[in-house]
Amino acid sequence: MTPELMIKACSFYTGHLVKSHFCTWRDVARTNENVALAEKMNRAVTCYNFRLQKSVFHHWHSYMEDQKEKLKNTLLRIQQIIYCHKLSIILTKWRNRARLKSKKKEDELILKHELQFKKWKNRLILKRAAAEESNFPEQSSSEGSLVDETLKCDISLLPERAILQIFIYLSLKDVIICGQVNHAWMLMTQLNSLWNAIDFSTVKNVIPDKYILSTLQRWRLNMLRLNFRGCLLRPKTFRSVSHCRNLQELNVSDCPTFTDESMRHISEGCPGVLYLNLSNTTITNRTMRLLPRHFHNLQNLSLAYCRRFTDKGLQYLNLGNGCHKLIYLDLSGCTQISVQGFRYIANSCTGITHLTINDMPTLTDNCVKALVEKCSRITSLVFTGAPHISDCTFKALSTCKLRKIRFEGNKRVTDASFKYIDKNYPNLSHIYMADCKGITDSSLRSLSPLRQLTVLNLANCVRIGDMGLKQFLDGPASIRIRELNLSNCVQLSDASVMKLSERCPNLNYLSLRNCDHLTAQGIGYIVNIFSLVSIDLSGTDISNEGLNVLSRHKKLKELSVSECYRITDVGIQITDSAMEMLSAKCHYLHILDISGCVLLTDEILEDLQIGCKQLRILKMQYCTNISKKAAQRMSSKVQQQEYNSNDPPRWFGYDREGNPLTELDNVTPSKGASELTVEKSTYSSEEQAA
Repeated sequence: MTPELMIKACSFYTGHLVKSHFCTWRDVARTNENVALAEKMNRAVTCYNFRLQKSVFHHWHSYMEDQKEKLKNTLLRIQQIIYCHKLSIILTKWRNRARLKSKKKEDELILKHELQFKKWKNRLILKRAAAEESNFPEQSSSEGSLVDETLKCDISLLPERAILQIFIYLSLKDVIICGQVNHAWMLMTQLNSLWNAIDFSTVKNVIPDKYILSTLQRWRLNMLRLNFRGCLLRPKTFRSVSHCRNLQELNVSDCPTFTDESMRHISEGCPGVLYLNLSNTTITNRTMRLLPRHFHNLQNLSLAYCRRFTDKGLQYLNLGNGCHKLIYLDLSGCTQISVQGFRYIANSCTGITHLTINDMPTLTDNCVKALVEKCSRITSLVFTGAPHISDCTFKALSTCKLRKIRFEGNKRVTDASFKYIDKNYPNLSHIYMADCKGITDSSLRSLSPLRQLTVLNLANCVRIGDMGLKQFLDGPASIRIRELNLSNCVQLSDASVMKLSERCPNLNYLSLRNCDHLTAQGIGYIVNIFSLVSIDLSGTDISNEGLNVLSRHKKLKELSVSECYRITDVGIQITDSAMEMLSAKCHYLHILDISGCVLLTDEILEDLQIGCKQLRILKMQYCTNISKKAAQRMSSKVQQQEYNSNDPPRWFGYDREGNPLTELDNVTPSKGASELTVEKSTYSSEEQAA
């Protein structure tokens, strides 16, 4: 072997050895790199999962903290509600006990005086009888004993509250006469609480100015309220009012002698007036200039039907301290006010919450827009007799928080006004939309979400039907509804009454006047409205059978069935028929209207006296078969009675015998028809509800 071959062999062997070792090392190196990469991937996955869990845990922790906070707040609110409820129960029980204790004390005292009076009366009778029998001349001693007994039973010993309740029902003239009986009676008639409010409007034709002047001079520091409505007084009397420094309420409406000069004297002497009624007087811009200068705390102002002031007078309201505290404003009938005048009002009286504008045919949407630009606190709004008001007014009023709204006789207000009413006016509680022909079922559907609604008047809205009322009652508004007037909604039927009985647990007053489609079945549903107090079914098809069903209602106090010619004596005798049940079961009936029931006779009055002993108001207009003599006897049993025996008006649709009219022109009023109206006191269902 040569050296060259040996070198080649060594080189080849060495190269082969290096190649084999390098491949082995490369395979080992690749294996280690894959392992390291796999470890890195595992660590990366582990890290990602940890971060993901951390993020999820963080969100979960935040959610749980929020839930704990909400639960804590809920528990606190529940505790506060329970605490307030307990306080309310405690206060109610305490108030009831206090009232019972006070009433018991007063009753005991009154009973004591009554017993003393009876004892004194019996003694007096015995003494008179003994004196007549014996005929002894002991007149002087008997008179002395009578004086002693009289002093023991003097009503001046009663509590001041009882004395006030006695004299408060007397007229001003009677109080003055009572003060002239003796010294004790004079002291009783001089109670401050009796003279802090005087209503001269009830005695304007009885007491002359001199008595009014003497009264004002004597009680000028105690006078808080004065009412001169409709009084025809001299300027001297109005000047005497300026001495009443503490006067807060003044009513001079309908006083033809009240002028700017009278207002000047009053404004200078009575700076604390809060309520001022100047309606239907002859005031001018001079009076408007005085209001902001002297009445800095004026809150209620009525300028209704005062047509002698102009827009410039309204501009004066911003002078001095201005009328910035004004809350209530009445501008009814002030047709001379323009858009600029309403701008002046908005600049001066930004705090107005109650606005009344009736009988204003010149009122337009621009007037309302100018007013609400700065008067955004309006909560109560009355627009009757404003035919030019349209849906634009509702849009402008969206900035106000309305609670009461009243429109009547308007044809331009449509369903568009009610489209967003639940969003813009969620706190509406009173809605009066009588005689608005543009309102349909769609409007009722828009009113259904109102949770605070208690009074709804849709009289003469003839386009409303059963479907719209059903959609309204299906909403939350039906739960709190208290008064509902659906007079002349001629499309309503028994289905609506059935829905009312199901969805209105708090309904007190319901009017279904002239709803022709109402049948005896619908009357049966009315009985299921247990909270009902007053119902008007005049002009409906109700008959004796319907009255029989209606008599099952035990809480009914006011019933009107005028123009119901199908009701006869059979329905009101004390027999087994309808009005027997009505008079026998409806013991709490206070008001009954049977006007236009031409088939009723005198027998019904005797039956009513037996069954309805709490009857206070009875209306019997156009009752042709009820005699004047029977009505006069009945007038002594009720507080107020309206009666005449004239023929029914032609628009009733039937004659004096209950027969339907075929030709209205042939019906003529009977001659010699008697008419009687007896009124002892004023009483209405609205006052009772208030």
